[in-house]
Amino acid sequence: MRVIHEMKLTGRLASGADEWSCPTCGRRIALRRPPTPELTVLEPGDETAVHVGLIPNEAAMEAVEKYGLGPVQEIPRPPRPPEPAVPDDDDRRWLAEIGIDWDGDAAA
Repeated sequence: MRVIHEMKLTGRLASGADEWSCPTCGRRIALRRPPTPELTVLEPGDETAVHVGLIPNEAAMEAVEKYGLGPVQEIPRPPRPPEPAVPDDDDRRWLAEIGIDWDGDAAA
């Protein structure tokens, strides 16, 4: 089961984007609205939690009381960069055979 954290609207940045923050884990984002939407993560916080935000108004609060926060959606995250490959002993032998010194500065 995923942990759900509620984001709070905390202000507007000089860029015009809204700043949202999570009081539970410290996640902070800048969210620019249409016509040029953009989301920038300022502080990652707990990246395993699902974060939801809600601007309170009367209709929204009635819906929250009646139905809860709404369906949780999996929001795709960009993949993390791959870890650099480290050759094992077989790879190092093969690299040496073709003239590549993996651990040194010598080049074939």
